[in-house]
Amino acid sequence: MAEEQSKSLKELILQGVFWFKYLLSKWKLILLVGIIGGVAGLGYSLINKPKYNAKVTFALEEKAAGGGGGLMSIASQFGFDIGGSNGGVFTGDNILELIKSRLLIEKTLLTDVEVNGKSEKLITYYLNYKNLNKNWDKDPLLKNLSFDSTNSSLQYQRDSILGDVYSTIFNDMLSVKKIDKKLSVVAVNFVSSDEKFSKLFVENLVNNVAEFYIDTKTGKSRKNILLLERRVDSVKNELDAAMYGRAQFTDQNFGLVRQQAAVPKIKQEIRVQMLSTMYTELIKNLEFAKLALMREEPIIQIIDKPVLPLDKQKLGKKMGVIFGGIIFGFLAVLYIVLKKTITDIMQS
Repeated sequence: MAEEQSKSLKELILQGVFWFKYLLSKWKLILLVGIIGGVAGLGYSLINKPKYNAKVTFALEEKAAGGGGGLMSIASQFGFDIGGSNGGVFTGDNILELIKSRLLIEKTLLTDVEVNGKSEKLITYYLNYKNLNKNWDKDPLLKNLSFDSTNSSLQYQRDSILGDVYSTIFNDMLSVKKIDKKLSVVAVNFVSSDEKFSKLFVENLVNNVAEFYIDTKTGKSRKNILLLERRVDSVKNELDAAMYGRAQFTDQNFGLVRQQAAVPKIKQEIRVQMLSTMYTELIKNLEFAKLALMREEPIIQIIDKPVLPLDKQKLGKKMGVIFGGIIFGFLAVLYIVLKKTITDIMQS
C-alpha cells in the first residue's frame, strides 16, 4: 500500500514537472495573450461607467400591543376592538422581504421627485438617463406613453416597462440585509450608474416602506379611532339636541302644575342623562384608543442617509490591466492544456 502511494505521488510530481516545462515552452503565446488581456482590461476600465452606492440604515423598534384592562372591556361593549395590531405578517425579518417587494419598488418608481427644478417620476428619470426611451417616438404606442396618465389602453405597456425595471433593480441594483442578526438595524444599499438616481431611489424606497409598514401594523387601531370619533360626534349632536329640547319644553310649559304635563320633561331629562353618560364613556375610550395606538405604533428611526458625493465604485486602470492579463493568461493556459491533452488522446 505504501509503495503504491509512493508511486502515485511520484507520477503526480512527474506530471506536474512535465506540464510546467511544456507551458514554459509556450511562454511567448501566454505572454502575448496576457498582454492582449491587459489592453482589453484597460479599455474596459476606460469605457465602463462608475457605479454609485447609496446606503440607508435604519433601526426598527417594535412596540407591544394590548393591555388596557377594564377600559378595553368597556370599549368592547360599544362594539370597538381597541387592542391588537393588523401587521403580524410583517414582524421580524419579514420587513427585509417587504423592502424588496414589487409593490413597494414600483410605488417608489412612480413617486414624484424634483429633478433640475421640475417634478417628474423616478421611472421617467431612470428611462431618461439609461436612454431606454430614445426610440419611443418611432413606436405609435410608446410615443404617447406617460406614467402620469391613467389611460387604460396603455396599461399593458406601462406594467411591462415597470416589470422590466423592477427585475433589473431587484436582481442587480438593490441589496437589503441586517447589520447584526441580534439587532434590528437594517442596511439598504442601492447601486446605479447615476449618482442622483441612487440617492433619490433609496431615500424614497425607505420612506414608502416605513409608511406602508406603520399603516399596516396600526391599520386596525386607526380604523377603530375613526369609528369612535364618528360615534362621539353623533352622540354629542344627539345630546345637544336633547338639551335644547328640554330647555324648549321648560320655556313653553313654564308655570304648569299638572303632573301629566311634566312627563315629556322627565323623558327629556332621562334622555339627556343617558346621552351624557354614553358621551363620557365614549370620550374615555377614544382617549384610551389613542394611547393604545401610541403604544403599539412601531418606530422606524433613520440612522444614516446617503450624502453627496456618494461612494464611487469603478475599476481602475491598473486593476483593469492586472485582471485582464490574469484572466486572458489563464484562458491561454487552459487552451494549451486542453489542446495538448486532446492531441495526445487522438494519437494514442
